[in-house]
Amino acid sequence: MSLNTNVDQLQAVAVGTRWLTVPTGIIGTAYRLLERSVGPVVDLLIRLWLAKVFFVSGVLKIFDLSIAPYLSHVAYPVPWVEPLSPTYLGAAIQMLIPVLLALGLATRWAALYMLILVLVVQFNYLALDINLYSAVLFGWFVICGAGPLSLDHLLARGLGDTALPFATILTRLAGAVTRYLKPYYQLVIRLWLGLALLVVSLGAVIPIYLVKLLPEKSLAHFAPTPTLALVCALLIIFGLVARPAALVLIMAVAGMHIVGAVGPADVYFVMTLALVALYGPGNLSLDRLILSALPQISGRQIFSLEGAPHVVIVGAGFGGLTCAAKLTKTPVHVTLIDRHNYHLFQPLLYQVATASLSPADIAATVRGLFCDHLNVQVLLGQVTGIDTAQQEVLIGKRRMPYDYLVLATGASHSYFGRDEWEPYAPGLKTIADAVEIRRRILSAFERAEAAEYPADRQGLLTFVIVGGGPTGVELAGDIAELVRYGMEKEFHHFDPASARVVLIQSAPRLLPTFPETLSEKAKRSLERLGVEVMLESRVEHIDQEGVRVNGERLPSRTVLWAAGVVASPAARWLNAAADRSGRVKVEADLSVAGLPNVFVIGDTALANAWKGDPVPGLAPAAKQGGAYVARTIRRKLQGQSAQPPFAYRHMGSLATIGRKAAVANFNGVNVSGAPAWWLWGLIHVALLVGLRNRISVMFNWFWAYLTFKRGTRLITGDDDL
Repeated sequence: MSLNTNVDQLQAVAVGTRWLTVPTGIIGTAYRLLERSVGPVVDLLIRLWLAKVFFVSGVLKIFDLSIAPYLSHVAYPVPWVEPLSPTYLGAAIQMLIPVLLALGLATRWAALYMLILVLVVQFNYLALDINLYSAVLFGWFVICGAGPLSLDHLLARGLGDTALPFATILTRLAGAVTRYLKPYYQLVIRLWLGLALLVVSLGAVIPIYLVKLLPEKSLAHFAPTPTLALVCALLIIFGLVARPAALVLIMAVAGMHIVGAVGPADVYFVMTLALVALYGPGNLSLDRLILSALPQISGRQIFSLEGAPHVVIVGAGFGGLTCAAKLTKTPVHVTLIDRHNYHLFQPLLYQVATASLSPADIAATVRGLFCDHLNVQVLLGQVTGIDTAQQEVLIGKRRMPYDYLVLATGASHSYFGRDEWEPYAPGLKTIADAVEIRRRILSAFERAEAAEYPADRQGLLTFVIVGGGPTGVELAGDIAELVRYGMEKEFHHFDPASARVVLIQSAPRLLPTFPETLSEKAKRSLERLGVEVMLESRVEHIDQEGVRVNGERLPSRTVLWAAGVVASPAARWLNAAADRSGRVKVEADLSVAGLPNVFVIGDTALANAWKGDPVPGLAPAAKQGGAYVARTIRRKLQGQSAQPPFAYRHMGSLATIGRKAAVANFNGVNVSGAPAWWLWGLIHVALLVGLRNRISVMFNWFWAYLTFKRGTRLITGDDDL
């Protein structure tokens, strides 16, 4: 079968299901986002709520002596010991177990104990709807365990492969319980909730033997809206659009609270509904049956890769990653090549260089991002050239054919023809660069402590940053805060706050791409931190002992370069036209002239798509370019007309200065100071890849903000300068 025949068949599949896959794909993505981001938080909140209730109950039992005799005869009757001892022992256990539940440590066993306790209370002492809801929630933790925000989740992998007695067996048993019993338990929850809502909506009388099993009394405030209760009950029972039905009920309860119709167990009812809304109705549902019959609406890959067009993407930065992600549901075979196995969030790289963050906080493995997408292959390799005549990518001695090629190879620092400066003034583009800069900064303080002469110490404690763009400004501000606050009282022969931080800029002002008012505010903020700003100053020479600026010698053992960038050798690989920085001059659709199936995006491309001006080398620009090229490839495969030329939409510019100041510009709206700093932090955390990275960065920032301590001040690598 020819390639054209396969492509035609793939086009037919794509076009025939497009009307269905687009909306359901969006809904499915929203569901997955809720489950992965909100789910762990809700799981933690439920555990904390249940733990709080039972912990307080245990405290009251111990310290309220008036009920101790009653409990010793009713709740904890053990006739062969002194009456009050079982009471205190039971109450103490009831205080310990909630602590384990809150921490997510031995969660299944703690939940099992609480489940038994609640059921005993419900059927032998006091029947309450709250007890039923608690039992259902505890049962969930017995079956499924705690979520990602728990010690169990943190320790599970290690415990599963350890020499501790029974640890491996218990870990495997827990996994088997979740795998085999979770669908049935989800069905039980749906049937239980649905039957209770049916009783309320129909005004039926519960048989006496079901009175203690259904939470009918707590749902009485749904009686005025029987239609809502009936429809949602049926949808939940049959597992048909069960998540939206659960969300509607949650919103209904919230609305009732606003108008004053408060039920006795609404919090527990909402927590139980949240399990359905976040984790779905389970495998034993109509939703699952429909997805099995029509897998195309689930957004999963339903096409064969045999004969599919091959899209090769070089570079796993913002542009390459976005392009690959947008093609996961397109009938193509995608190969994503990068020389590293991780995606790096470059906007926060300077914080690794200044010991604020660890490299792992701003990086995520590329392979892990696409493990659920079978049409994306991740390949670790160094591209050395491109044979456009044969349509092959050269990876060393290996040749990889392509039908479409996307180059997103980024840029590196440029020394404007003075490459001999690089050993003495490293740039900041990779994790290796950041770790090297961190080593030089921290080593300078260690050497200054051991220095015998004041002149040597002065050179070691002078930090020079060349370049007044966002990277240079952020580096200077963070180094200034490190020397002023981060090392207080740690050195005995000098005061770290006496260190000089010098920022050299050849232009008349800092941040040339920002409005002039924000440039001035950034300069004042840096000067308040103690940074010496030198404007209209040209660096003439850099060596091991320092720099020469405007004819004057500035001794410094730590010089950092943030002055310019040069594109990757993509233009040379393609034999294409390029500008002085090596950026490939691309067409309006980001393709290369004469090569309609080759696209260049991000820092590697020169595209005059920002209202006639060149697109800046920013992460949003690369992501927009990646999404545009993915749409172009998809439209070509589907035989559709070409989309309009690429137009960059500038969302704004941000730069931070220290721990409480920043500058931002959003389409003419200027923001500075603390509001801009908070905005900068929220945007950067949101753009990080992976929940773990977001939580880790937020925790490190919060810790450093309150304590002025930085947790990653490690000196690694060889000290060869």
